[in-house]
Amino acid sequence: MRAHRHVDHFNQAVRSGDWKTFADTFTEDALMVFTNVPAGPYAGRSEILRGYEEHPPDDTMSITTVEAVDETTDRVRFAWDDAGPGTMLLRWRDDQVELLEITFG
Repeated sequence: MRAHRHVDHFNQAVRSGDWKTFADTFTEDALMVFTNVPAGPYAGRSEILRGYEEHPPDDTMSITTVEAVDETTDRVRFAWDDAGPGTMLLRWRDDQVELLEITFG
């Protein structure tokens, strides 16, 4: 499942610090936005990479549920392994992330 692969790649990047490999899972023109924290938006793979390299997360996450919104979009509820819950809206293009919208809490 695409959402599980995305979270696996994210968790690997947290552990290894290799944000380039993680950023390569996004389309060249991807958009990453946060709905309730003062970060981003990040437009394009290179800005997304820069955002992760300048402010690397230090916590891994686990998926609690995945709901298909439509053929190209999943709503993913997750829990940080050391903190609270969150939700991601992931829109896909050719198995790459085209849009990542993140809400904490």
